[in-house]
Amino acid sequence: MAGSLQSTPGFDLQPSAKKATLPTNYITNFDFLNQYLPDTYEAEFERYGNRTINSFLRQVGAEIPSNSDLIKWTETGRLHTKYASVTTAASTSADTAVMTVADSGITECNFRVGQVVFLSNNASSQSAKAIITAVSGLTFTVAFYAAGGQPSSFSGATLTAFVYGSEFRKGANGLQGSLEAQPLIFEVSPVIIKNKYAVSGSDMAQIGWVEVTTENGATGYLWYLKSEHEERLRFDDYLEMMMVEHVQAETGSGAIATTGDIGNKGTEGLFDAVETRGNVWSGGVPSTLSDFDTIVGRLDKQGAIAENALFLNRDFSFSIDDMLAAQNSYGVGGTSYGLFDNDEKMAINLGFTGFRRGYDFYKTDWKYLNDATLRGGIVGGVVNGVLVPAGTMNVYDQVMGKNAKRPFLHVRYRASEAENRRYKTWITGSAGGAMTSDLDAMEVNFLSERALCTLGANNFFIFK
Repeated sequence: MAGSLQSTPGFDLQPSAKKATLPTNYITNFDFLNQYLPDTYEAEFERYGNRTINSFLRQVGAEIPSNSDLIKWTETGRLHTKYASVTTAASTSADTAVMTVADSGITECNFRVGQVVFLSNNASSQSAKAIITAVSGLTFTVAFYAAGGQPSSFSGATLTAFVYGSEFRKGANGLQGSLEAQPLIFEVSPVIIKNKYAVSGSDMAQIGWVEVTTENGATGYLWYLKSEHEERLRFDDYLEMMMVEHVQAETGSGAIATTGDIGNKGTEGLFDAVETRGNVWSGGVPSTLSDFDTIVGRLDKQGAIAENALFLNRDFSFSIDDMLAAQNSYGVGGTSYGLFDNDEKMAINLGFTGFRRGYDFYKTDWKYLNDATLRGGIVGGVVNGVLVPAGTMNVYDQVMGKNAKRPFLHVRYRASEAENRRYKTWITGSAGGAMTSDLDAMEVNFLSERALCTLGANNFFIFK
């Protein structure tokens, strides 16, 4: 009989760090005449392990300084043109036909007279080859090479057309007209991220009873030390989550209409960039080889990057393990996983770190997608993982005015000779060593100004 996981004990979704002592963390019974005083552990037990999630961008990207409010770069467009929505009213067997381009966003056909074109029906196997005899606006006229003229299925159907060369007679003039390169220009703006921790001078002088620790190694018996370090760790996580989650504010939105010190125009995070300019897999996770064949087919039509990293939640990671295990026909359920020298003392490895299917895929569990206080367990807007191409990309940096080699994914932070805003922290007040004001407290301030550049987003996948 299948079992089920009980809902208790659950997990805390709120941080417990406070400026003052808590009854849940400190001894509250100070009756020293009581012979049954509690036996307490001096050190705090870290029941949730390492709680930080900021490791994704460190693995796949880099941090590069920038001294501008606007970051722009140029990516190359396609070398060849293919129209996938071409129609004609010419009749079957016609020697010539006028073709009309109806692709979205196209204002003028860039084919030229003398070029030879491949034509195919999008709904059938019929195709033909022809030479272009005239071009005007969104139309081009062709003369078919086949004696039978236009195939029977072309009239009234939607066709695809692309040029594969040209043909001219002896002594003829050259090809008329030329094509200008059409680079794609993208831009992002950095956002200012702030955080603060404050503790009064009186609380700093309070006795602590429990030794506290944090993920970055800070220890001590003063509770405010733990709270300050946790605020720092929280800020580190915010820096990464802003680059992953944030979106650009749309015209007329409430965010743009905010007044005062908060809000701005936003910035393009990773998820926003891939959903807008990249590839989206929806309706569940790819769990079969045929699913990944579909992904590989799309990658073939993009940059065809040889190595790709998959950052996944737990369910997606397990589904890939099960898919790969199922390829082993010698083990029921794939439990042998290709190893035939197992013994009773060996722990069976039921997981895979990667596989090759047309391209190399390396998978990693992404803690951010599993964390119960963040993306883990949500129902709406679920992201199961992302595919990030490995390596670098040549782009034209419009601010620097030259070509540069950049990782597909990297952070640009504001910096100059006089100011570095990658990660600023400073203390104000009159406690804890600070002597900047008459405020009877210590305030620890955090600030960063940064933006994420997602180059070649057409090579990324997001799985939803």
